[in-house]
Amino acid sequence: MQAQAPSPVATAAASLSGGTEVAPALAAARLALSRDLTLAFRKRGQLIQPLAFFALVTMLFPLAVSPELSRLRAIAPGVLWVAALLASLLALEFLFRDDAYDGTLEQYALSGQSLTWLLFAKTAAHWLLTGLPLALMAPLAAMSLGVAAAAVPGIVLVMVVGTVALSLIGAIGAALTLGMKRSGALLALLTLPLSLPVLIYGARATELAIGGTSFIAPLELLAALAVLAVTLAPLAAAAAVRISLE
Repeated sequence: MQAQAPSPVATAAASLSGGTEVAPALAAARLALSRDLTLAFRKRGQLIQPLAFFALVTMLFPLAVSPELSRLRAIAPGVLWVAALLASLLALEFLFRDDAYDGTLEQYALSGQSLTWLLFAKTAAHWLLTGLPLALMAPLAAMSLGVAAAAVPGIVLVMVVGTVALSLIGAIGAALTLGMKRSGALLALLTLPLSLPVLIYGARATELAIGGTSFIAPLELLAALAVLAVTLAPLAAAAAVRISLE
């Protein structure tokens, strides 16, 4: 049995007492992020699973449609975004579950630090481990679907912004289903409707990037959704976690 990393709350308190100038909430969030990244790399199977799912979906999809490149290129935006959304959902079930079982979330709530910032740090760890790798894998999957290499920068930019919104929206669903056993199906039912605007604008921006035309308008709408999610999702997740702990 592998040893758990030190509690970020306790480490933050020790750091703050040493005279650090960083705000307490930000210091605790930074250490929570570091802890989650350290623990995640000890469970590499969970890291690989969403990426393997994304790769398999994008590689197998042409077998069910047609090997014709022009047709694959036309459906590439939808394939990329649906695969990315479903792959992101695979990792969401573990976002808060392990910390709820071992009492870490309860320590967060009782620590006196901002629970909103701590959960935001955990969501940021989810994006760094799932959303960002998916965004970097997307160009390879797109080129396998006949997309030109010139569209790669635009695809990466759109996917990076979109996956930020997906991770934050997913954090709300993960927090709402925290106290339920086998919550995967319910988590998907809660998250998928909220993710539809991200899917629509992301697929449209990707389509325009592949076509070589300006994709600024849908990208701005996608960025607005990401900013809205950054503003509201951590607050909603913190409220849901407090309710589940009562």
